[in-house]
Amino acid sequence: MKKLSLLLSLALLVSLFAGCAGTPVIYYSDCTCPVGSHDVQPTQPAPTTPPAPVGEGAVKTGLYIGTSLGDTKSAAADAAGDAAYDVTVVAVTVDANGVITACTIDSVKANVAFDTTGAITSDITAPVLTKNELGADYGMVAWGGAIAEWDAQAAALAAFAVGKTAEELRSGAIDETGYAPEGSDLKTSATIYLGGYVAAIEAAVANAKDLGAQAGDTLKLAVIPGLGDSTSASAEKAGTAQLNVDVAAVTFNAEGVISSCYIDSVQAKVNFDATGAVTTDLSAPVKTKNELGADYGMVAWGGAVAEWDAQAASFAAYVTGKTPAEVAGMALNEKTGPADADLATSVTISVIGFQNLIAKAAK
Repeated sequence: MKKLSLLLSLALLVSLFAGCAGTPVIYYSDCTCPVGSHDVQPTQPAPTTPPAPVGEGAVKTGLYIGTSLGDTKSAAADAAGDAAYDVTVVAVTVDANGVITACTIDSVKANVAFDTTGAITSDITAPVLTKNELGADYGMVAWGGAIAEWDAQAAALAAFAVGKTAEELRSGAIDETGYAPEGSDLKTSATIYLGGYVAAIEAAVANAKDLGAQAGDTLKLAVIPGLGDSTSASAEKAGTAQLNVDVAAVTFNAEGVISSCYIDSVQAKVNFDATGAVTTDLSAPVKTKNELGADYGMVAWGGAVAEWDAQAASFAAYVTGKTPAEVAGMALNEKTGPADADLATSVTISVIGFQNLIAKAAK
């Protein structure tokens, strides 16, 4: 009798499990069949595609440029005027889970001096180097006794960001003061104020787009600054201290082919009159050309076929899939625009500056 009861119990269990046809069941508590209806096939949930694991699949490419003019001063009898620029640039790649897979930070600190007659006294033809290019010449160690130079401290923050989401970065990289938390590993290599750079990384992540990059591609950041468009003031016209910063975030695959390209630029202008008095609102945000969009005015005022941001994006899409050598060797027309008939329908501006960005990124 006991043997018969055992066989009947086993048979009942088998019938219960069989009720979940097509659904592997290991434990009774995992069964998803309706209670009391194990003879009815349950409705299965729609299949979902899990996010790609970190380090696999497509990644987004992000770029951010932030500009401050806050240290600018008018000329006075005892001190020259100073158009002071502080530009922060960040490039990132971000995976499907929102995790930063690569990060590069750079910055441009530039100045244009002018006197009480509105005459520029700086050499605006001299090269403007980024902080990464300056390296030890930036002088934080030699003159400020810092534990490491700016480029090394920025690289430490960039390395810390990799493998984290933007939220994880903020919670781990800085405390309420904006500095690395005391006792943290980051504090041993980055003692500068990090709050602004963390915000810049967050903005680059927010700007990230699917442009073709894949996990494992190499991220490069190219920054080309210049002051050559600056002009002194006259009785008829205000002077302008102008810093142009062209930027590209470019990824390369293992074969050295461009897998994504993101271009932006900023024209930071400080106007002053013939007495050396600054007339620009220094508190107003300095927008990049991509941020300005139609307000940049190439279509409205110049009759261009497309605004600057659209033309830059068209060029970036065109060079994706090409090598830097192919970009450098592309045919140009007499106005240094692209000679390629298809590209010329959407890009009519000079592309030499864009080519220079690609060349610099490839170094």
